[in-house]
Amino acid sequence: MHYRNGREAKNGDKIVRLNGGKVDAFGTLDGAVAGNDYCNGNIVHEGGHSTYACLCDCLHVDDVAEILIQEGLGHRQAGK
Repeated sequence: MHYRNGREAKNGDKIVRLNGGKVDAFGTLDGAVAGNDYCNGNIVHEGGHSTYACLCDCLHVDDVAEILIQEGLGHRQAGK
């Protein structure tokens, strides 16, 4: 099981799901089964409800954070 960027997917990971270049779901990966990167498992949201996880449309939150750092958005700007 792998995310869009090739990172190995594991149940319990914090993930985001992308749709058309936008984040449309986020939460914890649950119920994913090895051997499938499509419509495999669920994203469990705060409060306990869930939605499907198509792993090829998802990224681990650590990878999203790394992208933000690379783009210079990893820290808060100084106050004015």
